[in-house]
Amino acid sequence: METMKIGRAKLTWLNGGVTHMDGGAMFGVVPKPLWSRKYPVNDKNQIELRTDPILLQVDGKNLIIDSGIGNGKFTDKQKRNYGVFEESNIDQSLAGLDLTRADIDLVLMTHLHFDHACGLTAWDQEQLVPAFPNAKIYTNETEWQEMKNPNIRSRNTYWEANWKPVESLVHTFSDSIDVLPGLQMIHTSGHSDGHSIIVFEDGEETFIHMADIMPTHAHQNVLWALAYDDYPVTSVHEKKKWMEYGYGKEAWYVFYHDAHYRALKFDQHGEVVDKTDRTARAYE
Repeated sequence: METMKIGRAKLTWLNGGVTHMDGGAMFGVVPKPLWSRKYPVNDKNQIELRTDPILLQVDGKNLIIDSGIGNGKFTDKQKRNYGVFEESNIDQSLAGLDLTRADIDLVLMTHLHFDHACGLTAWDQEQLVPAFPNAKIYTNETEWQEMKNPNIRSRNTYWEANWKPVESLVHTFSDSIDVLPGLQMIHTSGHSDGHSIIVFEDGEETFIHMADIMPTHAHQNVLWALAYDDYPVTSVHEKKKWMEYGYGKEAWYVFYHDAHYRALKFDQHGEVVDKTDRTARAYE
């Protein structure tokens, strides 16, 4: 597992599984000859996207950022279509840190699409139960309402199995919420109407988790928005705002999906000045 310290926060990437999604959809209107130079693509035109939750340990609390793809949530057809070659192995990751799911205090959900939210629930024999039974789950109110009442387009990504068992654990916010001192969830919209980012600041140290308005390092260009985005123009404006903010602070940008980097640090000109690589997994 990859681990890093940013201020008083310790971040550890857990093994939450993997998907392989269509590269054209992940880069929207950007021509393939451009995006494929920045991110590898397979012969099915798919790119590898990790779904690895970030364990955030700060002020004696154990937090999880997004939840992975869980286990036993996909049909064989879905596994094939979404390139699910590996499901979640969070229990083993936590055990390596002398933790269990019961030790998680808070789960911060940037949004509730299936590739982020399948890990919120787990099978107990024939029944789905909360995967983190003692944790409060924070997400944006707009996102939560769409999760429970998806429209004709979004119902393929907002699954009842991922919200109904945890309904009593969910706490929502509108514009932003101070989770802990220096740690905020901030509503951006864009990728989904209720999409949020996570910002942590401790003195001179900052990290920003842009979630799916910048899912990989190859999406650094503010104009490179996903075809999956419900509000791509909003994604562009919000990315520009938070990239400029982070550049000014020489912030770390941490990733849930990136198959190559866990985190990148940019200077005031947007040039990479430090990085944390992802260690290759056994299935590769």
